[in-house]
Amino acid sequence: MPPALLRLCLCLGAAAALSRRGEYRLAGLFPLNHPPAGIGPPPTGGCDDAALARGHGQCLSRAMRFAVEEINNSSALLPNVTLGYDIHDSCSVSANLRAVLRALTRAGGAGEYGQRGAQAGGHQVTVLRSFCQYQPHAMAVIGPDSSQLALTAAAILGVFLVPEISYEASLATLSLKRFYPSFLRTIPSDQQQVRAIFLLLRRFRWAWVALLGSDNTYGRDGLDALYKLLDASNVCVAYRGIIPADADASSSELHNLVRILVDVRVNVTVVFSSRESAQPFFEVVVQRNITGMVWVGSEDWSLAQTVWQMPGMRHIGLVIGMSLEKPEPAMLERFTSWKTDEELTAGSIPLDCTQRCASCHLLTTAFNVYSAVYAAAHGLHALLGCASGTCSKGTVYPWQLLPKIKQVNFTVYKSRISFDANGDIRKGYDIVMWNWSGPSWAFDVVGTFRVNPERLSIDQDKILWQTRDHQAPSAVCSEPCRPGERRLQQSRHRCCFSCVACPPGTFLNRSDLYGCQPCGVDEWAPARSEACLNRTVEFLSWSEPLSWALLAPTVLLLLLVAGLAVLFALNASTPVVKSAGGRMCFLMLGSLACSGSSLFCYFGEPSRPACVLRLPLFAVSLSVFLSCAATRSFQILCIFKLNARWPALHAAWLRRRGPLLSVAAAAAAQALLCLAAEAADPSAPRRDYGAGAERVVLECAASDAAARTAATAFPVLLSAGCFALSYAGKDLPSSYNEAKSLAAALLLHLACAAAVLCTQRALKGRAEAAARALGGLCTLGALLGGYFLPRAFVILLRPRLNTPEHFQMAIQRYTRRRAAAA
Repeated sequence: MPPALLRLCLCLGAAAALSRRGEYRLAGLFPLNHPPAGIGPPPTGGCDDAALARGHGQCLSRAMRFAVEEINNSSALLPNVTLGYDIHDSCSVSANLRAVLRALTRAGGAGEYGQRGAQAGGHQVTVLRSFCQYQPHAMAVIGPDSSQLALTAAAILGVFLVPEISYEASLATLSLKRFYPSFLRTIPSDQQQVRAIFLLLRRFRWAWVALLGSDNTYGRDGLDALYKLLDASNVCVAYRGIIPADADASSSELHNLVRILVDVRVNVTVVFSSRESAQPFFEVVVQRNITGMVWVGSEDWSLAQTVWQMPGMRHIGLVIGMSLEKPEPAMLERFTSWKTDEELTAGSIPLDCTQRCASCHLLTTAFNVYSAVYAAAHGLHALLGCASGTCSKGTVYPWQLLPKIKQVNFTVYKSRISFDANGDIRKGYDIVMWNWSGPSWAFDVVGTFRVNPERLSIDQDKILWQTRDHQAPSAVCSEPCRPGERRLQQSRHRCCFSCVACPPGTFLNRSDLYGCQPCGVDEWAPARSEACLNRTVEFLSWSEPLSWALLAPTVLLLLLVAGLAVLFALNASTPVVKSAGGRMCFLMLGSLACSGSSLFCYFGEPSRPACVLRLPLFAVSLSVFLSCAATRSFQILCIFKLNARWPALHAAWLRRRGPLLSVAAAAAAQALLCLAAEAADPSAPRRDYGAGAERVVLECAASDAAARTAATAFPVLLSAGCFALSYAGKDLPSSYNEAKSLAAALLLHLACAAAVLCTQRALKGRAEAAARALGGLCTLGALLGGYFLPRAFVILLRPRLNTPEHFQMAIQRYTRRRAAAA
């Protein structure tokens, strides 16, 4: 037999010697050797060149033997049942496949589990339609150590529903029960590790990071899962690269990878890699003198001696990594003591290279093996009904044992062991930090990641940040915008942006930092706002000082009108009252009172009735007053001037009720114009949003209709006519001459009307309402003061002028003056 083939056979068959008979057997798959060069798939190597891997595998196999011996010596777990084991070498793909097939070989008949099958020499795997009655040599498989090997083993063992509990295969794909129904593990899934790294980046608000992964299933799947989480959050990936496989520190690809990492200017880099790929990568990092960076490491390399022991690693920056939860020291002490005793015992027996453990430094993984054996034992304990103190021994099929293992829930050395629906153990990670503050390398546990429920805890006081202020460094492409400024993306990365202030009338919603949202119609916002404010609804309220300043004279005016009505009623038979129009005075005073009442429509929140009554009530009442004043002036002119020339005119005027018809016609015309204006454009309250950004004016709708313009202009025309008639009687007897007082009042009315017309577009809201109320108040005050107050003055303070004799003398003087002038 050629030497190379002989060495491979030794590698594949060496584990046969590591076995123990028992009523129920477990199969253990451990990397006891590496295949020789040229044999098997790469990577390959000789047995003598793999001392570290060999020691690692031997350490794990001893952890399995230690657990089995504890269980066999226990009276609480599987009493009166003896567990056996077969330890196989899974040093390569072919060796792993052979080990799986050996575990699946059909057991013999009755008696010791699998003993007769071994005696028959029939190491066969029988292919059947159904494996419900199939008894393999091992009732459960512990291992293998890598995800790549576990994929093969899980696919084959899943067909037979043989429980497989891996201690180091963390690939998230293995959680898919559709493809790997019998796979379980005592190491957390990479999906949990990805979640831990994601939450760590979010905790420190690192939003501009680089992602690197090894060129294998572990690195690529971990990188893809982490990238999906980051892409769905506010973290941007500046660069995403793969560390080439089988590259050394002289590789141009590695140097180019590190150069890109420097060019993208990131402060935080996540390296989701195997230890084999991480070692040459960090050699290049040291060569290119990259310092001051934060490195977030995956579990496989974060505590790997082959990585941290490289020269210059203390200068690359801060390394924060994931690590499996540390087991209870008591278990490790017992295991180490047992292992030492066994090595001393084995030292007297000649052993080959597969039976030595030179360095068992990965005791955490050993605890995973220990937990896997106990999980299988607890499942068998439940299946055999050992809770009563005695186990019901009998035939056990793997498909019966599988659900029992999935349901286990127990504690060993303060560590809770249970599986979720995907067969993943409910365990988290420790967050570790490299500590170079002492003379040699060490690590500190600075946080934890736990599942069920998911939570990340970080003790920031323990982290030795390598920054000037000893605080966590920032990792952003662009500095955050000020409040009220939106982000304007400048590249494909959302984290790289410039800041633009939100314009007035918009606000920045924190749920969308890249767009300004418009405010509602009843809201407003200044520039750079993060929320909208309610607009102030503006109208001339009753409680404002300005309103009181207008309401007080309005009420006084109405009281004065009422007083004058009483005064004139008491002196109705006097010449002054008769010369003022007699009974028509009360109509004129009533119209002034109605006009004054219309001013109240300008106060308070505008309503439909108030808007409708404003114009008609004021305009019709004012038209009645002006038409009465004009009629009275025309009558006096007829008596003193026109009667001599056209005596029939005055007689016809009186006979056909000219005064009454004139007043009625003026009032009717004004009322028709108001009705037409209301029909053309109904008056109603409206909100004017154009008056100002921060306010909304509540007002009666203004109209530009011709009918409303005509309705407003008609009283002005009456004023002009009344002014002309009163001015025409400027030379009449003093008792009948009101040219000065009434003309002045009418001029004031015209001035107020012109002022209101000129300012109605310039003023809004309460200012417009106040201006209109003030204009109406001035008009009414002027008319009342120009027409009635002089007569009230005579009645009250000059009674001697309120006699028939005085009026007769005034008429005589006017007659003599006219005669002299003629």
